[in-house]
Amino acid sequence: MGKDEINAFMGTGTAYNGKLVFQGTVRIDGDFEGEIESEGTLIVGQDARVKGTINVGHLVLSGSLEGEIKAQGRVTIYKQASIQGKILTPSLVVEEGATIKGEIDMEGVGSSGKGHDSE
Repeated sequence: MGKDEINAFMGTGTAYNGKLVFQGTVRIDGDFEGEIESEGTLIVGQDARVKGTINVGHLVLSGSLEGEIKAQGRVTIYKQASIQGKILTPSLVVEEGATIKGEIDMEGVGSSGKGHDSE
């Protein structure tokens, strides 16, 4: 399996409530409520609605997300996306047009566990 291949896919029109633990990359285009945990990449598609606690390596968001997000790597938020909640990540990319309501913390997250003033 290639580095950028999707390991699992939850399509539009599907709904899931519970805990998702995965390796690699997972894409959600349906409705998900619960907890997501992985060192891999979570892709939330444009039609997706995710609510809960997210702890992943990387997050790519085009849909709607409500809850607490912790990413060890990067969070990328595209223009059609909306987030309500808390984001903890060392790297944040936000496309013009995206909406964020909540708190953003970019210190003390990531592999080093150090803030910006550690050099």
